[in-house]
Amino acid sequence: MKTSAYGQIVERWDIQFLKNLCVPGGIQTGPFGSQLHQKDYLPVGTPIITVEHLGENRIVHEDLPRISDEDKDRLSRYIMRKGDIIFSRVGSVDRRSLVRNQEDGWLFSGRCLRVRPDPKKVNPDFLSWFFGLEAFKDYIRRIAVGATMPSLNTEILSNVPIVVPPLHEQRAIADVLGSLDDKIELNRRMNATLESMARAVFKAWFVDSEEAKGWKVGILEELADLNPEAWSNKSAPSQVEYIDLSNTKWGTIEETIIYSWKDAPSRARRILRPGDTILGTVRPGNGSYALITRKGLTGSTGFAVLRPKSVAYREYVYLATTSKENIEWFAHLADGAAYPAIRPEIVISSEIARPPDEILEKFSTIAKPLMDKIASNDEQSRTLAALRDALLPRLMRGEVRIAPS
Repeated sequence: MKTSAYGQIVERWDIQFLKNLCVPGGIQTGPFGSQLHQKDYLPVGTPIITVEHLGENRIVHEDLPRISDEDKDRLSRYIMRKGDIIFSRVGSVDRRSLVRNQEDGWLFSGRCLRVRPDPKKVNPDFLSWFFGLEAFKDYIRRIAVGATMPSLNTEILSNVPIVVPPLHEQRAIADVLGSLDDKIELNRRMNATLESMARAVFKAWFVDSEEAKGWKVGILEELADLNPEAWSNKSAPSQVEYIDLSNTKWGTIEETIIYSWKDAPSRARRILRPGDTILGTVRPGNGSYALITRKGLTGSTGFAVLRPKSVAYREYVYLATTSKENIEWFAHLADGAAYPAIRPEIVISSEIARPPDEILEKFSTIAKPLMDKIASNDEQSRTLAALRDALLPRLMRGEVRIAPS
């Protein structure tokens, strides 16, 4: 019986250093800063990813810097291929993403490290899931160098031990976890489409229509209350499910964190209810907003919470508050150099078209099914993610064995 560096009890499975599972030169740091500058980035060209684009085992395709064909040729040794795994080199050193077909031929930046597995020795999908183990993440954070800003280098990463089942078992494990993850990703894309549809209807009804030109201009305060409830030390529950600004992105709540009340951040105060719109007041241009669709959530005091005064206003308040034009306007009004922010009172007093209630009720009958489907997909994704995260360590420890197909 063998025990890995992560406390795993491993029967029959091998343990190898990562460098022995990669192609020659497969563990590599990105280009030095002197090789690529901000001025080299273009609106059109080959994408180059940095740490901000490392999602949960997937590369984020938003706000991608791009470089010219000449720079791509010059930096060709930093081109990513399908099956590569990209790590954050500094800061959140436990972050990693698998390179898929869509990103084949892109480049990675100097703040990243590339791992290129040898598929004859290890399945890249399996290896990337192994890197997602909480025990591995704890380990990599412990061995990173630097107290204030942890960092990795090729030597550290080369010598991390990896538990290596036979290839057929690796593929079986990766297939199970990948199928769950693919469904979560499909739900995410479906939700992006559904929200785009809701925003298209909103624009057709309330921005582009001739009828809209005759409506009076009002303010959000006519339709919603600002920050209506907050927890106090006396009223708070024993634990809270918390959402911070960093957990929300362009209408999606990416994760929640459960704290006991005594351990919760001091900013965990906003009581959230289904139907509330939350909008981050710090760096509002970053898209930290969402529509709350389930009970039991607590939000940061960094959110402006807008609670519709009627159920018929729910979709209108959310879509009007978080329209592209409004988000850009809030970003323009933000004060402060390091942490530009707006006061919640500015949000609630922002001007919007004020259609008659009967129009808002008709709009709700169209938009509500779209937003409800988004909520249903989110709930399914949370269930699938919980199943995936529960299976991951058990599969990696060999407690659950999967017969290869």
